Amino acid sequence: MTEPQVWTLIGVFAAGMFGTITLISTMFLRTMQNGFDGVRTEMRNEFASVRTEFRNEFASVRTETGSEFAGVRTEIRTVHERMDHLDRDVNAIYRHLFGIDRG
Repeated sequence: MTEPQVWTLIGVFAAGMFGTITLISTMFLRTMQNGFDGVRTEMRNEFASVRTEFRNEFASVRTETGSEFAGVRTEIRTVHERMDHLDRDVNAIYRHLFGIDRG
């Protein structure tokens, strides 16, 4: 253990081990970072596609609801016109029965 060659070999071995550990840890960190970047990119793409689908669905629901409300408005106007005609007819019958229009 007192020989300089032994200490030199121990130092070379320690430096080699330290270098190997450094290399492996650097490669591991790069691999992990690339994996996380891939997952991040995939998640962004998925969220963007889901967002687009929701926008399209909401737009179609909005359009469909608008057309349904337009149909309901038309039906209400039709009923309102019929009620106006019915009111006019009832008034005419009332006036005829009670002789109001005979003056």
